[in-house]
Amino acid sequence: MKIITLNANGIRAAQRKGMFDWFKKQNADVLCIQETKAQLDQLDPKLFIPQGYHFYQADAVKKGYSGVSVYTKHQPEAVNYGIGWDLFDNEGRWLQVDLGHIIVVSLYLPSGSAKDERQDFKYVCMERLEAVLQQLKKTGKPFVVCGDWNIAHKKIDIKNWRGNQKNSGFLPEERQWMTKLFDEFELVDAFREVEPAEEQYSWWSNRGQAWANNTGWRIDYHVASPCLAGKAKTASIYKEERFSDHAPVIIEYQL
Repeated sequence: MKIITLNANGIRAAQRKGMFDWFKKQNADVLCIQETKAQLDQLDPKLFIPQGYHFYQADAVKKGYSGVSVYTKHQPEAVNYGIGWDLFDNEGRWLQVDLGHIIVVSLYLPSGSAKDERQDFKYVCMERLEAVLQQLKKTGKPFVVCGDWNIAHKKIDIKNWRGNQKNSGFLPEERQWMTKLFDEFELVDAFREVEPAEEQYSWWSNRGQAWANNTGWRIDYHVASPCLAGKAKTASIYKEERFSDHAPVIIEYQL
């Protein structure tokens, strides 16, 4: 089962840059998109829904902001739009599809870099998500939460770790929370199960020469239940073409 996650930084912009042409060649089972920045009624099905896929999208109330979607070859048994908390759900940040044999989530965790209030909101979201992740575990099904978590977990996941220790996305509290998910909640960073190499980044700032110099962050994850993560066979970050300031993270699971 091939699952791809991508923060598109505007699904219409990504489409214009050829993202769907690339996606059609991937023969992926599931594609999770974050930051669609478009309402459902703004998307022409001919351009935005490839043949053979079921498509679901959780929009933000505010137009041109946030939003997550899922493309799946498999008809879901159930689809959950949000986690049942309006402040989070009104920003279109969680879309969960139950495919029967596996649950896949597209998640867009807030960035706290804009201002202190957003960092505070990010912390509340992190706390709220703990109960949601515990509920996923209780289903007993293999699951994966794909998306932009807006946190680089370890020094290996960020080029300039020394200079970013006081910046949102690499704050000690954020990194400790990720550790808590992996240690106490027994979730797994599926990418690292098969790809231990350094300089594996999924996002680059538009400032300076970040892309050219590969001064990046790995903030896009497949956070999986142990039974699924153990079936990860290949993991890669696609960088031959640029559809966004993020790159697609691709993992193949042998189910």
